[in-house]
Amino acid sequence: MGLVKHFRDLRVYRTAFDAAMQIFELSKKWPPEERYSLPDQIRHSSRSVCEQVAEAWRKRRYPAHFRSKLTDADSEAAETPSWLEFASHCGYITPEWFKKIDAVYESINGGLVRMIDQSDQWCTFESKVEEEGCDYQYFYPLTHAPTNSHTHPPSHSPTHLRSEI
Repeated sequence: MGLVKHFRDLRVYRTAFDAAMQIFELSKKWPPEERYSLPDQIRHSSRSVCEQVAEAWRKRRYPAHFRSKLTDADSEAAETPSWLEFASHCGYITPEWFKKIDAVYESINGGLVRMIDQSDQWCTFESKVEEEGCDYQYFYPLTHAPTNSHTHPPSHSPTHLRSEI
């Protein structure tokens, strides 16, 4: 349970932001021929989750708009692993790393659905809200980017997304 004063305080936002940054670092290492296709799609969808959550937060006074923005975030959070599956099949990320990031996005989707289902808790004229009753996990640990002939580990990644594969 925690006090949420800003969209950046939301666990689902922090998890999505960290995952998007990890994806950004990873995708910088992909082959030049992919530069304007797969990385752009993955970066856009992963970042859009955060954008939609931020917009939803500002629309909390309007429950239908709040739910709509969270639904958009949920759609983007479902799209990102689809693009990452292509990256996995192309050999740009390891199957193990894909499995971990896929679990992160399942957690993000779960948090967004929970917020949509419990929108009464969030839709208020108060400037801060207690984040309680959230049954989703903050994050599933990730490691730095997988290594293969196409990619190298990023020089840095969000520290609370690192772990050993």
